[in-house]
Amino acid sequence: MTRKESFKPYHLPSGGWGSARSLGNILRREGVLLSGSLVLTRQNKVDGFQCVSCAWAKPARPLPFEFCENGAKATAWEITTNRCTPEFFARHTVTELLGWEDYDLEQAGRLTHPMRYDATTDRYLPVRWDDAFEEIGSRLRAVADRRNVVFYSSGRTSNEASYLYALLARAYGNNNLPDSSNMCHETTSVALPESIGVPVGTVTLDDFAETDCIMFFGQNAGSNSPRMLHALQEASERGVPIIVYNPLRERGLESFTNPQSPTEMLTGRRTRIASQYHQVKAGGDLAALSGICKSMVQLDDTARGSGAPPVIDHAFIAEHTHGAAAFIDWLRGLAWPDLERRAALPRAAMEATAAVYARSRAAIGIYGMGLTQHRAGVETVQMLVNLLLLRGNIGRQGAGICPVRGHSNVQGQRTVGITEKPALVPLDRLAAQYRFNPPREPGLNTVEACEAILAGRIEAFVMLGGNFVRAVPDRDQIEPAWRRMGLTVYASTKLNRSHLVHGTASFILPVLGRIERDVQASGEQATSMEDSTSCIHGSRGVRAPASRHLISEVKLVAGIAGTTLDPNPAMPWNDWVADYRRIRAAIAETYPDTFPDYDRRMWEPGGFHRALPARQRIWKTGTGKANLITPRGLDEDTDMPETGHDVLRMITLRSNDQFNTTVYGYTDRFRGIHGTRMVVLMNRDDMDRLGLREGEIIGLRTPSTDNVRRAIWGFRVTPYGIPAGCVGTYYPEANALLPIWHFAEGSKTPAAKSVPVVVDRTPSA
Repeated sequence: MTRKESFKPYHLPSGGWGSARSLGNILRREGVLLSGSLVLTRQNKVDGFQCVSCAWAKPARPLPFEFCENGAKATAWEITTNRCTPEFFARHTVTELLGWEDYDLEQAGRLTHPMRYDATTDRYLPVRWDDAFEEIGSRLRAVADRRNVVFYSSGRTSNEASYLYALLARAYGNNNLPDSSNMCHETTSVALPESIGVPVGTVTLDDFAETDCIMFFGQNAGSNSPRMLHALQEASERGVPIIVYNPLRERGLESFTNPQSPTEMLTGRRTRIASQYHQVKAGGDLAALSGICKSMVQLDDTARGSGAPPVIDHAFIAEHTHGAAAFIDWLRGLAWPDLERRAALPRAAMEATAAVYARSRAAIGIYGMGLTQHRAGVETVQMLVNLLLLRGNIGRQGAGICPVRGHSNVQGQRTVGITEKPALVPLDRLAAQYRFNPPREPGLNTVEACEAILAGRIEAFVMLGGNFVRAVPDRDQIEPAWRRMGLTVYASTKLNRSHLVHGTASFILPVLGRIERDVQASGEQATSMEDSTSCIHGSRGVRAPASRHLISEVKLVAGIAGTTLDPNPAMPWNDWVADYRRIRAAIAETYPDTFPDYDRRMWEPGGFHRALPARQRIWKTGTGKANLITPRGLDEDTDMPETGHDVLRMITLRSNDQFNTTVYGYTDRFRGIHGTRMVVLMNRDDMDRLGLREGEIIGLRTPSTDNVRRAIWGFRVTPYGIPAGCVGTYYPEANALLPIWHFAEGSKTPAAKSVPVVVDRTPSA
């Protein structure tokens, strides 16, 4: 397909008419302009369905249209009138489809029938559900070492299906339960328990109404969680300072016009979002945060020396924290020139942030993958916690730490057992509840699963949603290794590249989407999920299924369990399928402190908030207190060689026309890029230094010492406001440049926000 490409800076605010036009375009394109508009009125409502896109909080008093541009795109994408039928697969071989782009594959529409790969014709052919389950079960039973099977899940899956899926994996014999959290916020799950004793954020929506300072680090609300802009707009209009540290200037963090406000739409009024905007370099957040903390110590020294009120909350530090003295001593030893060089920011920027923060009563620290996806991501997140703890901003109204999760239930599935870490699961309770011996050996996370695939150890891979092959690092190494597996199983709603890079036996199993009605023996079913603020919500489908051949994810998991596991009366798979309330009762039995009165409370407006001890200043850490953790140093990315001045740091990005690996179109409106995703965003000084012209086509290559060539040709050089020495490319197109071993220490989250690359001027370089 030939698309018209254009590159023009975008100066309008986020939201506004651009958002309205984008929504109308996708509703028309998917053939659901009228019906989709009606469906959207039920999105994120108590009597409707929870958004299938991001995990941002759902208010108790929702707006009439409680959705954002990207959430609406996700809805239109799911309820599309396009259908990917057996006739489609009859017309196209897998080899042919491998040449299609991600967008075109998913535009084929909703999958309608279970399919099995046929090597003779190189096509997927229809298969009966019972036959598919029987063969999958037979092949899984034949695996001699149960540790060689992986059960992956995307962050879309409901609590009910996730709980059963985790039980299936453990009853099968392993804890190989990697998920999409491993690729984004596993760093959070490691960092926060060490610092404050909980693996998730401590902020709720109510805190945004009470805060008087918001600090953003490495999170782009305009593209990744646009509904957050409503809370930011309200805070800005109250005069709350919003301080941003991000390598790129993002429109959603600069200004916003509320598309749900007729006055703003008619007058063009825009709200300022960021009051300070600091373009920290890739890998510079740890130094920047250290500089802010150092400034706080200096301000406190000055205040106490003059008899003024202290800046640091010494009473809180004494009563509630551990490690403060060592941390403050470390800060005193830092040299400002070193901090400025590593952050690529002037001292004045860090001092300006500290000055505003020091005057604030309650502050929220927000972050995204710009912090988590670095070698020192764990220490960087802990440094943000340190900054909050210096003024007692954990366990206070209007304050706290706020990691912004991606997929809609990536947090909830962890709560109900999707994890490779057996220590996080009540295995003794599961053993008593289901009369089996759960495996105690740690399972494989996403990076470890990839390493095992590359080593040829994985015999079967079951994927409950997602697009694993396209999403992971080292794509050019992973794809050939993936084909050597004996069995690949994909539970999906649409066609994606992972289906085409298949094992010897491969099944595409189409499932109901969250927006579709799910009718079982006891009647219409509901599911539940957890948002970024740890609130758990009910969800009901509102639309007829795309095909009568679709089954729910719950029924799919039960179908595989029924043909794979030995019969166990304590695991009533068929009863669970018949009535999801029985699944929730089982979840409540396994996790009684988290899910009391589950069936009723999940319908409470705004959801019910699961207990987080840190919000009450109860610290479930090894010291019994909140820990101010001193990092080992200031280097965020140290595992790759610096081969000279020409090495650039690549940041992978999403456009505002995609969600994870799903590409809705080729318009990145906020960055002014239309018609292509093969661009490399560069600072003009770097372009001049390297002798590159705007529009020139180049390649990028990863310097490394492992004798693996990682290179991609075809990026268009595009000038952009990005720090010198940094470049931006789109995810997942640039994943082949990210080595599987370039990950965050402690969490193994791929370090996709700072990948050393060099420019190739010719394809053969």
